[in-house]
Amino acid sequence: MRTVLGFAVLGLLCAAAPAVAVADDKPAEVAAKPALPDLPAPSDVAAPPADGEKSKTGLVTKVLAKGTGSAHPTPGCEVKVRYSGWMTDGKLFDTSEKKGAGFVAQFPIDLLIKGWQEGLKLMVVGEKRRMWVPADIAYGDTPRRPGGPHGMLVFDVELVDIVAAPAKPAKKGKK
Repeated sequence: MRTVLGFAVLGLLCAAAPAVAVADDKPAEVAAKPALPDLPAPSDVAAPPADGEKSKTGLVTKVLAKGTGSAHPTPGCEVKVRYSGWMTDGKLFDTSEKKGAGFVAQFPIDLLIKGWQEGLKLMVVGEKRRMWVPADIAYGDTPRRPGGPHGMLVFDVELVDIVAAPAKPAKKGKK
């Protein structure tokens, strides 16, 4: 039996695909998706606040809790985060809490949607930040699947840790 592993990362990865087990002689089966917890949307989910920090791309962020670190995520690193994501109608579409309260997800920053890449690079370890991510740096205006995330999305993100990029093997010289 061959196993093909993909990322089922709450729709956060650019090329997200659920984990799939493929047998040579059997049809593929998709792993069951964990149920989302009952997590109410923030009161300001419908639109970015006037006091939020707005970037050139239209990303708006607001610090909910200051962090304790001084380093910021950089390209090539991985981040450990707790997060929840809502559409502006208040519908929760993803959360790390579906794996249990306190669960920490780890992602390569370069594979996340552009809005997350930009927002995470503003953060330090221990910080909690709300991000209003415009459709063009998220998943677009049209859902990729029925009921899927689309349009402006709102995320609450806590940066738990930054993991250095793995060292690249040294290139062997020509003989």
